[in-house]
Amino acid sequence: MSDKPQFHELAVPPDVAEKGGHEVLRASVVEGEVSIALRRSFDDPFTWGVLFSDLARHAARVYALETGIDEAEALAQIRAGFEADVEPPDDSGSTPSLN
Repeated sequence: MSDKPQFHELAVPPDVAEKGGHEVLRASVVEGEVSIALRRSFDDPFTWGVLFSDLARHAARVYALETGIDEAEALAQIRAGFEADVEPPDDSGSTPSLN
């Protein structure tokens, strides 16, 4: 048995395993804090908004499937959390760019 910390990563999505691609975002929880690495990947920052919206819908769907909370309610709570945290920007952390 090892005392080395373990990283529990997600599997690569089936379409990526089949067709390839490149990872744009990796988010992990370390000691209760979110750790993020990202690659710019898009010419227009607007596309990140579309990605965040898609992530929110997927997360709401997972909450609905795993907890029984209504998907619309989960999405509303996700949106409220985003709006509460995005203005004003007070995160002084660092984000490694993998470009």
